[in-house]
Amino acid sequence: MSKKENIKEEEILNTDSEAQVEENQEVVKEEPTADELIQAEKDKYLRLFAEFENYKKRTSKERIELFKTASQELMTSLLPIMDDFDRGLTEIKKVKDKEVLKGMQLINDKFKNTLTQKGLTEIEVKQGDAFDAEIHEAITQIPAPSDKLKGKVIDAVEKGYKLGDKIIRYPKVVIGQ
Repeated sequence: MSKKENIKEEEILNTDSEAQVEENQEVVKEEPTADELIQAEKDKYLRLFAEFENYKKRTSKERIELFKTASQELMTSLLPIMDDFDRGLTEIKKVKDKEVLKGMQLINDKFKNTLTQKGLTEIEVKQGDAFDAEIHEAITQIPAPSDKLKGKVIDAVEKGYKLGDKIIRYPKVVIGQ
């Protein structure tokens, strides 16, 4: 035999022995026991159950938020009407006819109570409150009448409102400088 034939024979023997080793390794691999299979299925079940519980909590929270703010667009469109009502009441107070004032006041109160029941609340702003950019919208700055009012709210030009915890219109204020 030549040298080349010996090398080919060795290669064939090596590949055969490698195949036998692989077959032996496959035989060595054990099937998972019943307890291991049960434990794996329990783990899968618990993970799936936890994931489903998180999904339920998340969707119920989103649904509650949606119900709270579903009327936001309607409330936002009613705010200018509330402002007009307040301006109208101010003008009616100047007139001598108290019965008209009383009737308009009743309608205004009923309107505001209905909106309050639906979650609308007014943001209170007083002269001397500290200006907070998170809550207020500054429309202008004027010289402060006193040193105490520098950087503070001097006047509220337009009321602000919240729907639940969300601000739907920021109060427009004048700040002292």
